[in-house]
Amino acid sequence: MPQYAYRALNDAGRTVRGKISANNESDLYQQLQQTGLMLLDSKVSKTGGIAQAAARGISAREKIQFFMHLEQLQAAGVPLLDSLTDVRDSTDIPRVRDMTTMLISDVGSGTPLSQAFEKHPKIFGDLYASLIAVGEESGKLTEAFQHLTKHVKWEDAIRQKVVKAARYPAVVLIIITGMLMFMMGFVVPGIVGFLKSNGQTLPPVTLALIATSDFVVNYWWVMLLTPIVIVGTIVGISKVSETARYALSCLALRVPMMGVLTTKLAISRFAHFFAVMFQSGVPILQCLETAQRVVGNRCLEESMKSVRQQVQNGEPLSAAMRASGQFPSLVCRMIKIGEDSGNLGGVMDNVTSFYDKDVDEAIDAMIGSVEPAMTVISGAIMAWIVAGVMGPIYDSLSKMGF
Repeated sequence: MPQYAYRALNDAGRTVRGKISANNESDLYQQLQQTGLMLLDSKVSKTGGIAQAAARGISAREKIQFFMHLEQLQAAGVPLLDSLTDVRDSTDIPRVRDMTTMLISDVGSGTPLSQAFEKHPKIFGDLYASLIAVGEESGKLTEAFQHLTKHVKWEDAIRQKVVKAARYPAVVLIIITGMLMFMMGFVVPGIVGFLKSNGQTLPPVTLALIATSDFVVNYWWVMLLTPIVIVGTIVGISKVSETARYALSCLALRVPMMGVLTTKLAISRFAHFFAVMFQSGVPILQCLETAQRVVGNRCLEESMKSVRQQVQNGEPLSAAMRASGQFPSLVCRMIKIGEDSGNLGGVMDNVTSFYDKDVDEAIDAMIGSVEPAMTVISGAIMAWIVAGVMGPIYDSLSKMGF
């Protein structure tokens, strides 16, 4: 189905531009008319589909504004179709306007909003459609939009924490690698030429430095390609082989510091998704099914499947999680308290808050450990270069009587 870039007028007489899928111009005209737009002109778009373009560009902030706007309009009693139309007409972001136009077209033709969301899986995951479906069934769409706003804010905060955890070590590693290649590729060769011209016997530390410098000069491309090849191989194997993916995921949980951080992030994501869905009225088995897909680790996902199976067989959630061996005893005890008190959703919120703080502390601890480690490594490299260069120079000057 081709994509049409169109220009139309809304009810207020404002010009609206966007892109939409249609079989032909007649179908495009009818779709826009259903959404309250009068087509002025159009042409076939050469770019990708609307969902693909939106998936590449809709940020967390734009999603938050989208759901907050819908929440306020629904709370004021505005009909859903009119709410979506107001969101579309009030936004200045083309990708949001295009996505909303598609939603209006689907809802206007009788499709439930939850099913309309399912047509955009790259933008709205399982959680979105599930919460909207529960809101439609219970007549509490306002609360569903409120939960989704809270969820997107939390998801954005988690994403920023992950970036924070990876950014500092990556920057320091790049700086050290750049410094090493500069010293070995430009500084050391010039000094080595001077040392060789004297014809003196060089110590082992200097010979090792020369060999390293020659390798960097002649095979610098190997140093750049090796990490890329290793990462590409690991990613490729994990995509092809489910066994390898599971083994690598389990191995990642055992990496010092990073494994602990990965586990805490996974538990925080699981508890958050479970709490949001459970408090919205989603059945517990569906909560577990959705939450297990967002933990981000295949090994933990398999444990979640085992937990779900045991709950389906009649086991309490706390007992099933304890039997999996992947959840800390604190989490199991808190969930047991939630089950006994009938406040499982509230307890899961507490687990999320606890692990959000724990993740922050783990990230700060990791950065605090990486900084001195990188300093020691860079200091050792510089000491090696100084010892390898200055030792022979000092011996040469000593022989000359200085």
